Amino acid sequence: MDATLASALTRAPQTALSGPVKAPNPNGTHASARKAAEEFEAVFLTTMLEGMFAGLKTDAPFGGGNSEKTYRSLLVNEYAKQISQNGGLGIADQITRDLIALQEGAQG
Repeated sequence: MDATLASALTRAPQTALSGPVKAPNPNGTHASARKAAEEFEAVFLTTMLEGMFAGLKTDAPFGGGNSEKTYRSLLVNEYAKQISQNGGLGIADQITRDLIALQEGAQG
């Protein structure tokens, strides 16, 4: 395995890598497909935003320390969820269409 790839996989968020992959739900609804697509887009956005926030310095008088290190990842995760729920990058739209197509194929 390439050293760069191995390094990237070890830094990847565990939420994106953990959990079983589920088969398409033939009884699924458009709302459940949309929710799953928005969650996927939020994971993607979290990964992207973490890189942006990694280089930011904290102000000494009001920030920094262990607390900021602890809560910054939570803040970035919430930013990603809000961006995804409010239109995001358009990834959720395509994934929703693909999930619905998979569900319709599973019914046939």
